[in-house]
Amino acid sequence: MNRPQSDPDAAPESPVAGAPAGKPGGPRHAELDLEHFLPYRLSVLSNRVSSAIARVYSERFALSVTEWRVMAVLGRYPGLSANEVAQRTAMDKVAVSRAVARLIEAGRLERDTHDDDRRRSVLQLSLDGYKIYDEVAPMALAFEQRLLVGIEAPEREALFRLLDRLDELEMQAEAEMAATTR
Repeated sequence: MNRPQSDPDAAPESPVAGAPAGKPGGPRHAELDLEHFLPYRLSVLSNRVSSAIARVYSERFALSVTEWRVMAVLGRYPGLSANEVAQRTAMDKVAVSRAVARLIEAGRLERDTHDDDRRRSVLQLSLDGYKIYDEVAPMALAFEQRLLVGIEAPEREALFRLLDRLDELEMQAEAEMAATTR
C-alpha cells in the first residue's frame, strides 16, 4: 500500500487505509482502525449511554455510575457479596468495594452475613435504596425504549442474540488467552 506521494515530507501511507503511519522516516508501528475495532466501539457506546442515563440519577440522587450499577444489580439480585456484584458487572473489585462503602454510609445498602456461611457478607438495598431504585429503574427503562425506538423488533432480537453470542465468545477468548499465558 505504499505509494509515491507528492509531498516528500508526508508520512508514508499506513497499511490501514486513511491512518497515518508515524513520523516520516521513523519506524512503522502497529495501528488500530478504532472506528472498526469492536472493543473500542462497544466501550465508547457504553460510556455514552451510561453517561446519558447517569445525568438523571446523578443530579437527583448524587449517585455515581458505579454506585447505580451496584444498586441495579442488587435490586435485581439481592443477597450478593461485593465480589459477586463485581463479577456480574465486570467492574473492578476496588471500585465496587468503594461504591458499596459509600452506599452503606449513605444508608442505601445494608450488609448482613450469609445464613449458611457466617464469614460471608451479603448486600441488599435498604428501604431508602429501594426508593431510589424504584425511581431510577423506570427512567432507565424509558431511556432504553427511546434508544431502541428506531430498531424494529426482529433487529432488536438479533441484536440481543449477537450480544449474548459476543459475551460467550469473549469468555471463551479470555479463557484461551489465560491458558496460553500460564
